[in-house]
Amino acid sequence: MKIRSLIALIALLTTGAFAVELRPTQAALADVKRIYVDQLGGGKTSDQFRDMMIVAIQNTGLFVLTEDPTRADATLKGSGDDLIFTEEHNSNDSLGVHANAGSGSSSKALNSGVSSNQTMGVGVTDSESSRVQDRHHEATGSVRLVGKNGDVIWSNTQESNGGKFRSAMADVADKIVRQLSDETRKIRELAALARDPLAARTLNGEVKVATPDAKEGAIPTKQ
Repeated sequence: MKIRSLIALIALLTTGAFAVELRPTQAALADVKRIYVDQLGGGKTSDQFRDMMIVAIQNTGLFVLTEDPTRADATLKGSGDDLIFTEEHNSNDSLGVHANAGSGSSSKALNSGVSSNQTMGVGVTDSESSRVQDRHHEATGSVRLVGKNGDVIWSNTQESNGGKFRSAMADVADKIVRQLSDETRKIRELAALARDPLAARTLNGEVKVATPDAKEGAIPTKQ
């Protein structure tokens, strides 16, 4: 059964059923081995963001970083900013009660006169105001990978409010590079399959083949 499945798989590959065609940007990304990280735009923290991007890319092990743009297969450009701002919320509560009552009478006869007057008033006023300030920390980053011919090979935008053990800017850099790494690995697998249609990866007892219709396809073989 195992041999029959393997033969069927090879037959499909040789007949072109799993022919892989990469888009120009995918092919370009697959060929990127050396990257130059350009000066990034943004606020005062843009230089720090650039350093974080360099470290994150270096840690992937997928690329060689260079300080010479003429040697790079592609240049990483873009911008990043780290914002700390305060939102202020104001509220006012007031209570007022007012009541007034009055009465009066008068009479006059010959040389004597009688008059009376009565007035009552009640007033209560209470006012309370509050102000609450919320401190926010938000970082954003938007980058693009540009080939030697000026074409944009890949782009990504991320934002973060930071984490418990990581700053907002470091989290943005990590998210961007993680996305770049995932897509690069998949595109390189497709490119390898396009160069050699019989190439397949064996993982956990399964023969897997990347297909153009999905990022990663698999044809399991029973053991």
